Amino acid sequence: MANNVHGEFTWYELVTSDLAAAEDFYGKVVGWNFADSGMPDTEYHFFTAGDAGIGGMMALTDEMKSGGASPFWMGYVEVDDVDASAEAIAKAGGMVHMAPWDLPNVGRMSLIAGPDGAMIYIMKGEQPSDSPAFSKYEKKDGHCAWNELMCDDPEAASAFYGEQFDWKHEKASDMGEMGTYHEIKHGDYMIAGMMQKPAEAPMPMWNYYFRVADIDKAVETITAEGGQVMMGPMEIPGGDFSVNAVDPQGAPFALVGART
Repeated sequence: MANNVHGEFTWYELVTSDLAAAEDFYGKVVGWNFADSGMPDTEYHFFTAGDAGIGGMMALTDEMKSGGASPFWMGYVEVDDVDASAEAIAKAGGMVHMAPWDLPNVGRMSLIAGPDGAMIYIMKGEQPSDSPAFSKYEKKDGHCAWNELMCDDPEAASAFYGEQFDWKHEKASDMGEMGTYHEIKHGDYMIAGMMQKPAEAPMPMWNYYFRVADIDKAVETITAEGGQVMMGPMEIPGGDFSVNAVDPQGAPFALVGART
């Protein structure tokens, strides 16, 4: 088994205002299964696609609520050395929102943001593993299929994350009024896209696209279960269709899949 390497997305996390309702929604839309993590003092639930661990869900804490936080998705990127990466990110113009800390039996992590302001976790797992959360080479239902950054300067972001995570700028495509779309590679697979933040988006952010078997059925389920489709289905290169949506608790999320 190969181990996670520096710069890989390894985990996806939803922080929500209603854990049970969120599980019901995503179970119907994406098909995930859920289980309590057994963590002491924290209600943290794992979600899986079949037997593959994709991420976790937890409720907003009182501290988060008092600070004005609303439900959100967050990604985790593996790094070789959390402390060294956090220091390098800060020196390069990024921000360290939470200094490195250890989570027993999980690993060491830090909440950071690039100069663009979009937050993401960096992490070094306690045990060697090969995360299946982001499907690098195959189309796998329930797994993350694409990571996308919307920010004010995607070209600068590409250079920044390239330096920090060993990512490489692969391709730039003109999207007309939406600006230039930058495709990013990690090793021998495509990992992310970066684009200009739309004016209506409240802040720079990462968006995560999870794969479903039938995009039109997923759209119907989103609407029927109280979510809101913001954009799509829109055809993307390769023949799949993408959808940007908001779940019933207000967290933006995205899907990709085929029309059957």
